[in-house]
Amino acid sequence: MAYTFKGGMHIPDFKDLTSNKPIIALAGDKVHIYPLQQHIGAPLDVLVKKGDSVKVGQVLADTDSFVATPIHSSVSGTVCDIKPYLHPSGATVTAVFVENDFKYETDPSIKPKDPEKMTPKEMLDVIRQAGIVGMGGVGFPTHVKLSPPPEKKIDYLIINGAECEPYITADHRRMLEMPDSIIDGIKIVMKILSLDTAYIGIETNKPDAINLMKQKAEEAGNIKVCPLKPKYPQGAEKQLIYAVTKRRVPSGKLPADVGVIVLNIDTVSQISRTFKTGLPLIKRIVTVSGDCIKEPGNFEVYTGVTFKYIIEAAGGYIGDVRKLIMGGPMMGIAQFSDEAPVIKTTSSILALSYGEIGYDDYSPCIRCGKCVDHCPMHLMPLYLSKFSLKNDLERAEEYHIMDCIECGLCSYLCPGNMGPLHNIRIAKQKILENRRKKK
Repeated sequence: MAYTFKGGMHIPDFKDLTSNKPIIALAGDKVHIYPLQQHIGAPLDVLVKKGDSVKVGQVLADTDSFVATPIHSSVSGTVCDIKPYLHPSGATVTAVFVENDFKYETDPSIKPKDPEKMTPKEMLDVIRQAGIVGMGGVGFPTHVKLSPPPEKKIDYLIINGAECEPYITADHRRMLEMPDSIIDGIKIVMKILSLDTAYIGIETNKPDAINLMKQKAEEAGNIKVCPLKPKYPQGAEKQLIYAVTKRRVPSGKLPADVGVIVLNIDTVSQISRTFKTGLPLIKRIVTVSGDCIKEPGNFEVYTGVTFKYIIEAAGGYIGDVRKLIMGGPMMGIAQFSDEAPVIKTTSSILALSYGEIGYDDYSPCIRCGKCVDHCPMHLMPLYLSKFSLKNDLERAEEYHIMDCIECGLCSYLCPGNMGPLHNIRIAKQKILENRRKKK
């Protein structure tokens, strides 16, 4: 029996393009670019200057704020520039440029840590100093997520291996090729949270990963694998929590409010690597796929390389590329240049043709109800979109627009190609801006 939730739907996943492709480790590029915005939270201050020599794992930028994580150099070399540069979000932000000397000399501070000899606070400090964030989503600092208020008792740790977005297979390959690091990372987190049991959610369209992780979980003795129905957005936090625990996260609340913490597969694997090697988050697995990529695959890359560099490693472009996306096709960010750099949250790069995107002429909403029937948050996207277009933010809030997880199913299903998600995002941004002004 597969765990699931009400709403959502199964959509073509196109994972066969890369699901059987082993991870290929790529060398660094000539110059690495590190935007200072790579997490949710406070902005960072640059700690180096042009001309400085840096080593692998050296901190380039940090802040005293709790809700923030430092950014490290993934190569050794020289800081050749600090200037505004293109961020994958489309914005222009300050970035540190490091010219790679290809020696990969590590910073003297890089040393393995023994979690068995550390307190939970000391382990959280290690995670924070390693710059670890949620590697499957928006990049929320992991040490903050693992530091719930004392009054919020955590009794469920769920590891998200659903990977429900089409095309992406980075977590799938991580489970197949590096399962021990995942189990080890889970054990470290369990010690931090003082938990006896943890759960790994994996969609049943990854039977090889389920079988292997079950074997490793049984060896560990206190970890359970939960098969999930392959349905989008099964990997969204609130949907995953309900599928595994049957607990609902109330409107405006966080998973910790119902005693649950959810971490991504790659995040716990990175926690293990940090304790074993001392290295911070300077590498990640990126799936490069789509019908306009010559040789789709999964690549382990150093942060700071450009999208173009990885795409060339995948054989380059073929055909007429109509859209380049960082992330999945449902919740990813469209790019207008492949010169943007890989950051901590770059799970995939997709190059899609006109045929894959499927654009058609727009037509008025016919109130077919598809967006309502399949909304995983049980909202009414057609009305939320209408309120946004009329700038009726008060009504939009009455209809719980802030509960939208921006999964994109409403736009995917809309027969009129109205793009309700786009309108909903605009309204949410306006509401948040108004709240900031009031404060």
